[in-house]
Amino acid sequence: MKIYEYQAKGLFKKYGIPVPRGFSAETVDEADNAARALGTLPLVLKAQIHAGGRGKAGGIRVAGNLEEVHAAASALLGTRLVTAQTGPQGQPVNRVLVEEGARVRNEFYAGITIDRRARCPVILVSGQGGVEIERLAEESPAKVVSEQVDVSVGLRPFQASRLFFSLGLSDRLVSQCASSVRALYSLFVENDCSNAEINPLVVTEKGELIALDAKVTVDDNALFRHPELALLRDTTQEDPLEVEASALGLNYIKLKGNVGCMVNGAGLAMATMDLIKVVGAEPANFLDVGGGATAEMIREGLRILLSDKDVEILFINIFGGILRCDTLAKGVTEAAREFDIRLPVVLRLEGTNREQGQDILASSGLNFFSVSGMGQAAEKIRQLLKDKS
Repeated sequence: MKIYEYQAKGLFKKYGIPVPRGFSAETVDEADNAARALGTLPLVLKAQIHAGGRGKAGGIRVAGNLEEVHAAASALLGTRLVTAQTGPQGQPVNRVLVEEGARVRNEFYAGITIDRRARCPVILVSGQGGVEIERLAEESPAKVVSEQVDVSVGLRPFQASRLFFSLGLSDRLVSQCASSVRALYSLFVENDCSNAEINPLVVTEKGELIALDAKVTVDDNALFRHPELALLRDTTQEDPLEVEASALGLNYIKLKGNVGCMVNGAGLAMATMDLIKVVGAEPANFLDVGGGATAEMIREGLRILLSDKDVEILFINIFGGILRCDTLAKGVTEAAREFDIRLPVVLRLEGTNREQGQDILASSGLNFFSVSGMGQAAEKIRQLLKDKS
């Protein structure tokens, strides 16, 4: 679960990471009042969305006086901001962050994520923070230094210091930066985060260390331990179909392809998407109905798939275990009648009650393409796509 920058900075303050003074605002009047309360100039107004790349997209504006604050808030609030991370549909700007400007002398990048290969958190630091950090990591990886963390002992002080000594910083600045990174690690672990970033972490002309930006992503599976964080979720920043699926207990992620997928099990879902790409198509989604899905959940899952206008073919790939094949077949046939499915539907059923499931499909009178094996499924999808072209 992503949270807004102003919410992440609230967590930063709780853990002692220095941030600029600022207030969030949902209206232009609130932005004007925030500017007066801060009482300093210049001020920076930042569109609050769950995506990066705001600066390049015009979502961050500097105001030298109160009139410019008013104009910037008016220009941002109520719009949809399109960045490199949002896709062409953009994300709605329902709130801005109004905060003190800073005269920057140096800027760095500091972040924590999970190294899935090493199965541990990893600290990433660079002496070149800012909007080009992704390009820097791709084109000059040697300029990003890292430290893996043994979760049994945590981030040790010498590791945090070593990261910043490698950037050639003074002893005093190393001490300040290392302290902030140790605090960031505490925040990361105690809140079950999957990602936490400060970009940029800056030194001002007055020699102060400040986190100018904050990004925090919390592991959805851990939210039951953090009800206070769960309250920070804003579904207006999420795909409506993903929100609906989540409420139904379905694991759904919208993608950009044309073949809608329904599977049970994350591993099978990944294999299914690979199969679709092998035949020259693109998956339109990741939809895992789970091992214990009911006929009603199957029905709702199909409704969500059909709501995606990009879907041209449905591929239902089920291995019957807890979710029996006859349960799946019943849900599919009921949904096909109710929703009047006109798209080609390819079904592969294997496992528990496979024969009963195939009998239900065969006697339904509906036009399904029942296949046996992944290879036959691939060939059928390839043929259907060829017929459509």
